[in-house]
Amino acid sequence: MAVKIRLARRGRKRKPIYNVVVADSRSPRDGRFIEKLGTFNPNTEPATINIDAVAAAEWLLKGAQPTDTARTVLSKAGAMYKKHLQVGVNKGAKTQEEADKLFDAWMSERSSAYAAELEAKKAAAEAAVKAELEAGVAARKAAEEAEKKAEAEALAAAAAAQAEKEAAEAAEASTEESGEEAAAEGEATEEESAE
Repeated sequence: MAVKIRLARRGRKRKPIYNVVVADSRSPRDGRFIEKLGTFNPNTEPATINIDAVAAAEWLLKGAQPTDTARTVLSKAGAMYKKHLQVGVNKGAKTQEEADKLFDAWMSERSSAYAAELEAKKAAAEAAVKAELEAGVAARKAAEEAEKKAEAEALAAAAAAQAEKEAAEAAEASTEESGEEAAAEGEATEEESAE
């Protein structure tokens, strides 16, 4: 019987959550399994991994073959490193205490790196929101200034049109007056000539 460590899908449509399981390679993906090692949730940012690294390392030492994705998940959880250290203990290169100290140091370093990654992503998200707000305020100010400029231009155009209209009316009035004066002079000359 070939034993695999693989992901079994659960969760709802388009929101998968996976169980990391030890199963016979002939059994269906979401079917029968031997042991559940933990869960993997890719929907969070960064992905959430809850796996029993000790149990996973034991299965790896017994010869269980992880799939490619399961290998990545187990590596992030520390199971692959735990197996590596246990092989060194079995060969006599290290003692169990040394291996445990190395694993604990690796886990604490990994957890601090994970916390730093979360903090960096949170800061980047806050900076993006702040930049978006500032861009919105700047765009709103630019739109208001453009609107004021357009209003000022419209008022200037209206004032220019009014001045033209008044000038045209004044010109008409002066031509009418000069026409009336000419007509009055013409009548006066006709009266003089009639006398």
